[in-house]
Amino acid sequence: MELHLWLSLVAICIMGALSPGPSLALVVKNTLAGGAPAGYASAISHGIGVALYAAITTTGIGIILVQSPTLFSVIQYAGAAFLLYLGINALMSKKQQLNLSDEEDKSVEVKKVNGWRDGFLIAFLNPKLAIFFLALFSQFVDANATMTQKMIMTATVGGIDALWYCMVTFLLSRGPILKKLKSNSHIIDKVTGAFLVALAARVVWV
Repeated sequence: MELHLWLSLVAICIMGALSPGPSLALVVKNTLAGGAPAGYASAISHGIGVALYAAITTTGIGIILVQSPTLFSVIQYAGAAFLLYLGINALMSKKQQLNLSDEEDKSVEVKKVNGWRDGFLIAFLNPKLAIFFLALFSQFVDANATMTQKMIMTATVGGIDALWYCMVTFLLSRGPILKKLKSNSHIIDKVTGAFLVALAARVVWV
């Protein structure tokens, strides 16, 4: 792939990653609930999920997914159910006791969050990524594209996505910021939960 085409792909991926949505809400929620380890796990696994969709698209399987209304709907509704699950959990969360010096309390908090599962599923259960990548890759991949070119594109998409959410986690998990956010975690959880439930409802009714 020529450098200018790759840089164009990078720019588009960065803009896509920066757009707010359920993935950002999830990373924020998991970082506050489970600390930096949960946030990084969510970020990396989300990048893996995005990269998997990119790989599926480059192999042509993505076309089958988009052209199969039943399969598309099954994945879409599964994603809505997962968003609803995350949203309800966030809405039901209680105010945390802030004690950053207590390592035992911190370790307990981390166990409440499965960042690897959450990050991957919120990406994998979003079939609209297949549509996005079909539209995007059609501008960069031709019929004679080599496997190396496809691997570079897939790694670029997943890497940028994971890197962005790792940066979000890093900023949120700094001492003063984390302390302030944790003191208002119950409010943030309620807002995040309502947002995730609204997104789930939008998938079902729109």
